[in-house]
Amino acid sequence: MFKKVLIAEDHESANISVQKTLESLGVECAKYVYYCDDALTWVRNALRIGEPYDLLITDLYFEKDHYEQQLSDGKELIEAAKQVQSDLKVIVFSAESRPAIVNELFRTLSIDGYVRKARRDAQHLKEALQVVYDHKTYLPPDLKQTVREKNSHEFSTFDVTIISLLSKGVLQKDIPYYLRQNDIKPSGLSSVEKRLNLMKEILSFSKNEQLIAYCKDIGII
Repeated sequence: MFKKVLIAEDHESANISVQKTLESLGVECAKYVYYCDDALTWVRNALRIGEPYDLLITDLYFEKDHYEQQLSDGKELIEAAKQVQSDLKVIVFSAESRPAIVNELFRTLSIDGYVRKARRDAQHLKEALQVVYDHKTYLPPDLKQTVREKNSHEFSTFDVTIISLLSKGVLQKDIPYYLRQNDIKPSGLSSVEKRLNLMKEILSFSKNEQLIAYCKDIGII
């Protein structure tokens, strides 16, 4: 099991819960901080003295207060920490449940595990620690199912563009004009209509408004 873990969590109750979970698994050294800047400092210092952390557990969102911070959230912390220590393993522990956001963490930041703050999160965190320690990636069963269901359609850049325009109040018949203005192809009205109809069919929607709401919900737009 991991020997040295850093916890970045600004809610004290959640911080204590993570510490207890680590203790139950026999983790020898667990340092906890409430600010992203402090977490990055501890990563740097540990690496400098030749005793680097094995794992970073961090929330995604941190509340602002009177202490001014350079790093405003968990994503910025992960990116900065990996620049300092590229082999640092990362588990995100957050209430965020939108599949697009979670997928983006794995895709762009190469995190090793994601645990959602919800029912049975302590058990899921234990599972994640063991799985990540074994050099695999982890998603809890409930979120894994949600991600699979929500990703029944893979949105292209063209899809996101036309849905974004609709969400901003652009009429469907006027979208080709905006596409041509930005040299985006295909730009014909029939292409726009076919793509919208395909997305609605796959996702079982009958109206553009439903598609827009869904894309906002999962973080596509």
